[in-house]
Formats: sequence, structure tokens, C-alpha cells
Amino acid sequence: MPRVALVLHATAMLYETAIAAEIFDLDDYDLVVATADGSPHHWLPDLPTAPFRTIADADTVVVPSADELDADLDPDLLAALREAHRRGVRIASLCTGAYVLAAAGLLDGRRATTHWLHAEDLARKYPRVDVRSDVLYIDEGDVLTSAGKTAALDLCIHLVRRDLGAAAANAVARHLVMPAHRTGGQAQFIAAPAEPRTPGGLAPTLEWARARLDQPLTVGDLAQHAGLSTRQLARRMHAELQSGPLDWLHQQRIVRAQELLERTDASVEQVAASCGMGTATTLRRHFHRAVGVTPTAYRSTFRVA
Repeated sequence: MPRVALVLHATAMLYETAIAAEIFDLDDYDLVVATADGSPHHWLPDLPTAPFRTIADADTVVVPSADELDADLDPDLLAALREAHRRGVRIASLCTGAYVLAAAGLLDGRRATTHWLHAEDLARKYPRVDVRSDVLYIDEGDVLTSAGKTAALDLCIHLVRRDLGAAAANAVARHLVMPAHRTGGQAQFIAAPAEPRTPGGLAPTLEWARARLDQPLTVGDLAQHAGLSTRQLARRMHAELQSGPLDWLHQQRIVRAQELLERTDASVEQVAASCGMGTATTLRRHFHRAVGVTPTAYRSTFRVA
């Protein structure tokens, strides 16, 4: 029976902790809660507990998300994680639990993910980690990381699939009323970046362009409206938006497509025309590249009833 150690570190968050406890508190698993000194935790008082130093005896260690990303981590926990990894224990983090694994050095030279809001920060703090912000989870064999919040469910069910097979994973998913496997990645859940709304600057030109996304706009059109040369426009957009004119236009067309797929019954062909993508084939290609799923799959997930 696989033994799973659920690590309740000092800044663990309840949501991801509850996900792991729900999934691994099955007859097929031996679940233990790991705390600093082995004392019972008030969140899971009925589960057996053990101190951090014993997690190397588990088959799998699960580290929930952390809500204080700059807090000093327990050196005993980091040492226990390194020892567990040295012994070949499989270690998984949920959401911002990746910060704990990164602090222990377990993600150096590896691909890893976390909630998309924190991906850039994780990459900055731990430059030896290859942070990917567009996936739901990453399985590196002995080290696994998940993206934000409900992606913890995806990773935990993936672990069940690895341990017990597809039938067991499907049974857990049905019990939780969720898909056993979701297509796409975090890209479909990432909000469009905020843009300047202050008077002046490029805001009037951006609003003008958004109102004409169904038309074949060019960089020259934007520059002319802004009263700038194309080079000046490019410099201003990089300064204000951290994006070039063509990239910005492409992003806005994708955002418009998402809005139409969510809020209307327009066909994919109509959506393509309305957002300036021309044909359904072009929209499907660019949408899948940007969002990670097809327009039809996106609509089935996010359509507003």
C-alpha cells in the first residue's frame, strides 16, 4: 500500500491541503500528516501524524501551497525533503508549494510550474528552475509540480493514475464530479493583462483599435492614429505595455475571441470574422497556440449559460 506523507508546513493553505487529504485518504493509500514535531494538526485531527524527519520513509510526499512566499522555511523540513529526494521518494507540490521545493533545491535544472500569477516571481527568485506558466502540472518522474488551485486536483488524480491505474483515477474523478483529465493548460485561465486607462498616452489609440478588431489593422494604422511613427509607436508600446504593436493586436484578437466564445452562440467562423482572424482555420490555429485548447473546447468550459 503506497504511503503518502502530506506535509503541513507553517504557511500551508487549507484548500490544497484538503484536496490532497480527500484524494489520498483512500483504502488504497496509507496517508500520514507530517508536522514539524509530529503533533496532530487541527485541520486533520483524525489522521495519523509523524514529524518532518520521517517523510523519507514515505513513497510519496505532497507539499501543499504556501500563503507567505517570502517567509523563512523550516530548515528541518528542507533537509527532510532533500533526504527524501536522495532516497528516491516521489515529491509533489501543489500550487505555490513549488516555492518550498525550489528552496530545497529540488527544482534546480528541472521544468516546474506554479500558479500563473506567481510564475514570474518564482523564476526570478530561483533562476535555475525552468518555470512554465502554461501547463496544469508537470511530471518529472520523481518531482512533480502543479499550477494554481484546482490544478492540484489534476495532479493528485494523475498520481492516483500512476499508482493505481486509470480505472481508480476515473473513479476518484467521478466521486469529485470532475474530469479525470483536463485538456489544455493554465493559458486558458489567465486573465488578460491590465492596460493603461489614464487620459493621454496610448489609451485612446488602444480603444480605437479594440473597436475595429474585425478590420485588417496594421501597425501603420495604429501609428497614424497615435500621431507617431511606427518606430515611436513600438517604443511607446514596449514602455507602456511591455508588448510590441503586432503582439498586442494578436493578443486583443484572442481576447475578443474568448469573449465571444464565452458570451455568444456565434459559430467559430463568425467568431473568426468578428475578431479579425479571417477564417475558422486561422482562428483554430492561433487560438490553440495561445490558449492551449481549441475554440470549441474553450467554449464548452467557459460558456456563460
